Order: sequence, then C-alpha cells, then structure tokens
Amino acid sequence: MKCSEVMTVNPSCCVATDMVYQAAQLMKSEDVGSIPILNDPESRRLEGIVTDRDIVLKVVAENRDPGNTRVSEIMTKDVATCRVNDDAHKALHLMEEHQVRRVPIVNDNGQLAGIVSQADVATRMKEPAMTAEVVKEISRGA
Repeated sequence: MKCSEVMTVNPSCCVATDMVYQAAQLMKSEDVGSIPILNDPESRRLEGIVTDRDIVLKVVAENRDPGNTRVSEIMTKDVATCRVNDDAHKALHLMEEHQVRRVPIVNDNGQLAGIVSQADVATRMKEPAMTAEVVKEISRGA
C-alpha cells in the first residue's frame, strides 16, 4: 500500500503565526492530537507540527500564555515526512524510528497532502502484527 491509500487527506492545519490556543481549539474540534503547521494556507508547504504534548510541556508547564505564544515557538521544525507515493511501511518505520504517532505526508513540492496516524495504520493497513509492533516501539520511549 502507498501512503496515499492509508493517510487522512487534507488534515486541519495552522500557520506558523497562529497562536497556540488556536491550535488547541482545532485539536479539540477535530479530535486530533497534532496539527501540521504550514507557511501559508495557499502554498501548503509544511513548516512543522505541534502536538498536544508540545502544548502541555512547552506552554502549560512553563506557565506561558497560549493566547500570546505563536505555534512557531513550540512546533517541531525538523519533521519526519513521507511522500504520497512512498510505501506505507516507510511511514511505519519513521513512527518507530522517531517514536512518533503521526507522520505528515507531502507531495513532491513539499506541500502537505495528508497525515498517517497510528489509527490510520490500525484501521486501513489490515496488518495486526505490524500495527502491534509499531505501537510497542512507539510506546517504548514514552
């Protein structure tokens, strides 16, 4: 299977200048744990990613104001990504290697096309043993 067959298409996003509270509200309304960060909505070039854990550790635990903290200040900038036509197993290996639960999928121009999450792997790849191994490896460092 290719990443394009497993990914969630067009995930909700923020731009780097958005405030953390906006990303948190989007996570709540979309019931997701991460938000890809784009340079701007038109070009859709991936700049980074913000997770619920980033918000807790880098904003809440440091008593920072989510209304005055930009997502660019807390996002992970060097994001492990796959391309749309990559084999879906590459996304699994990146999850294991980087101990992350989500991998953004970009096209050849670096534009965000989708995201592959643990849930996508579990429900769309139909490989229970592989899913169990990925979850085990990701959770190992948690």
